[in-house]
Amino acid sequence: MPYKNFTDAALWLAIKAGSVSAFESLVDKYWQAVYTTAFSFLHDRDVAMEITNDTFFNIWQKREVIDIASFKNYLTTSARYHVYKVLKAKQSLKLAYVADYEKLSSSIVVTNTGEEKIRYLNLQSEIEALLTSLPARCREIFLLSRLGNLTNTEIAEKLAISKRTVENQISIAQKFIQQNSKNIALGILIAFLLQ
Repeated sequence: MPYKNFTDAALWLAIKAGSVSAFESLVDKYWQAVYTTAFSFLHDRDVAMEITNDTFFNIWQKREVIDIASFKNYLTTSARYHVYKVLKAKQSLKLAYVADYEKLSSSIVVTNTGEEKIRYLNLQSEIEALLTSLPARCREIFLLSRLGNLTNTEIAEKLAISKRTVENQISIAQKFIQQNSKNIALGILIAFLLQ
């Protein structure tokens, strides 16, 4: 059955029912947008292609449990999330060798940037874990707002929902994250992100 001229909503219904050809139509329609998003951040064709394939593979695997209102937004947000994970994995800790630590001037402030980076990465992991605990729609709206830098009105238009629903979902996400943050540093980082 040809799915080329189907709407995204009709495609999604067919995909949820297990239609491989509907899924192939979805991939044909949005593959370039996801690839371009990943490549624009990484400038690495192989990694961008891997992220693109993983993004679509995850959708196929989770088709029975996720709800997607806007494929383009969902896919590009998912691609950015995968890019973020790749960049995080590539980060290396810079170490400096000091021959005689005792001779360092007391006016020189020595900071352990490696330890700071580890703390920062741990905080990011905690935030990611909290975000995955949110309902799919709430998480999508929150990510569009905070990572996509979209206004509530833009999100409402993209997802075909009311602005009030967007505001409520963002509020729910903020309260959930604040109530479930485990330490003060995470709370501070979250407060910064929620501004």
